Amino acid sequence: MSKTFFNEKKEKLKLIKFIKNSEKLSMGKNVEKFEKKFSTFLKCKSSIMVNSGSSANLLLLQALKNLNKIKSGDEIGFSALTWSTNLMPIMQLGLKPVPIDVNLKTLNVSPENLTAALKKNKIKCLFLTNVLGFADNILEISRICKKRKILLIEDNCESLGSEFKGKKLGTFGFASTHSFYVGHHISSIEGGSVSTNDEKLSDMLKISRAHGWLRNINLNKRKEYIKKFKINKFYENYAFFDLSFNLRPTEINGFIGFNQLSYLKIIIDRRYKNFKLFNEASKKNNAFYELELKNMNLISNFTFPLLCRNKKLFRKYVRKFNINKIEIRPLIAGDITKQPFFKKYIKKKFYLPNTNYLHDNAFYIPNRPDLNRGEIKRILNIINS
Repeated sequence: MSKTFFNEKKEKLKLIKFIKNSEKLSMGKNVEKFEKKFSTFLKCKSSIMVNSGSSANLLLLQALKNLNKIKSGDEIGFSALTWSTNLMPIMQLGLKPVPIDVNLKTLNVSPENLTAALKKNKIKCLFLTNVLGFADNILEISRICKKRKILLIEDNCESLGSEFKGKKLGTFGFASTHSFYVGHHISSIEGGSVSTNDEKLSDMLKISRAHGWLRNINLNKRKEYIKKFKINKFYENYAFFDLSFNLRPTEINGFIGFNQLSYLKIIIDRRYKNFKLFNEASKKNNAFYELELKNMNLISNFTFPLLCRNKKLFRKYVRKFNINKIEIRPLIAGDITKQPFFKKYIKKKFYLPNTNYLHDNAFYIPNRPDLNRGEIKRILNIINS
């Protein structure tokens, strides 16, 4: 990204005024306003804002453990092409990680990939990463999970606004996580959320977000807990009911995030427009594999991936982008099982041929919403070369 958030100059002036006039900057009404507006966009019942997308992943897994939806030692399937803090909470909370290979041309776990993994592993929960605004046949994946009684949750940090057959990614599972870090679809500088339609999970997320206390759940539910555990009135606000963290955002995060949601449609439209330009160009160049994105009726692209057909072409195009001073990066974190932290703690070897190939032969290029015509032309010139 070139800016901290969209329409930065105007929004900074609003932020300065907000801070000057605010009596309270710790979590409060502005966070609640953001949560409601974000839930409306996602068409879900509840969203719980936290201080980062990484914290959202950690919080979700802890809340699921608190509710006995998963327990220590359970096998948790996850997309092998992902970010570190999608996997790390699985390991940190005593769960058993099972990386699942991805489809080479969708970059996502497919029903076939999942079925193959289930032949060798007793997966209790699938933590699916929706990569770069794309999905494989996530509807069929959700059907497999229901049939096999596997809890499906989504890391939707890279795909806010994308739709598969008219349904938003992030709404196919029991819950989903999002990130509002600088560079994501909307930025609150730092921030994230967990979204769900399940009332019990929503309450537990609020409890586990802040020390394990009850201050953020409704009054009737608070009374139930207080009665059940026979809490003295003097200790009502200082009783801690389950395992938790302090992952609260600030009012500053809530204020910025709420305002940025007003720009989300523009941001998605621009990213989709850029995506179509880059995708059409890459399809005409035999150096790259073509993406297969059927049933994706709206692609809210995060960054654009280039899948080179061999290592020589990979080196060639990395050099071209570097010479032209266009920032490129590995495809997320590549094959996450190749990362040092994974090798340190997990000794088992996994067969992940597609993810391994992408690790060595793919990278991504910018697709931010404020790319200008000159920048887009420079990118297209290299793809077309």
